[in-house]
Amino acid sequence: MTTPAADDGVPRVALDWKTRLSITLGGFLIQLLGKTWRVTTHGRDNALRPGGHDGAVVYTLWHGQMLPLLWKHTVRTGVLVSEHKDGEIITRILEQFGMFGVRGSSSRGGTRALLEAVQVVKGGTNMAFTPDGPRGPRHSFAPGALILAHRAGVPIVTITAHVDRTWRFGSWDAFELPKPFAKITVLYGVPRIVAGEDIRAVAARTAEFAEYMHEDRARVDALATSRAPTPRSSN
Repeated sequence: MTTPAADDGVPRVALDWKTRLSITLGGFLIQLLGKTWRVTTHGRDNALRPGGHDGAVVYTLWHGQMLPLLWKHTVRTGVLVSEHKDGEIITRILEQFGMFGVRGSSSRGGTRALLEAVQVVKGGTNMAFTPDGPRGPRHSFAPGALILAHRAGVPIVTITAHVDRTWRFGSWDAFELPKPFAKITVLYGVPRIVAGEDIRAVAARTAEFAEYMHEDRARVDALATSRAPTPRSSN
């Protein structure tokens, strides 16, 4: 059974009342918990206006850090999520925070989702990818975000976070839920253009961009303790 289609044209998966209630209550509790978090952001202005203009970008973030990263993002952004039931749940949670889902993954609906994402970005709206999602391995980097950025002609911007006090779930992504009054430091990375002669060349750069994310994670950890190394850019 399905419900009417979402904005991206994919039929909504019907959820039972217990799941819907859990999403609503969970969103309310996160809102209350989030009011206690102390969030500091770095690099956000440059990331939102790469090259001095207001063009869209493709964000990459690790799956396990979605909550602390998107909490203070406040910019309407599409997020690639699975077409499975779990993706429907994530989509409805995202909608509570002003985001929206583009449905599909590398294993199901990927081609359609990528085409939809290209249109979203070309229309001037940002897209966010979790390159290690939807099922891992944790901190692996699938090429979808690079292909999207290349086809749409926009930069990649990493988003990483340091949370000083957090609960980590026992899931594959070690999902982070900041504890009450946690200090969250968020870093928007240097906008990086994804150059390449063709899609194959672009997809071959996954290890390079995974390393950028690891470098930016080290940098945000340093920023949280006021020891920030200098970032490097990419062409």
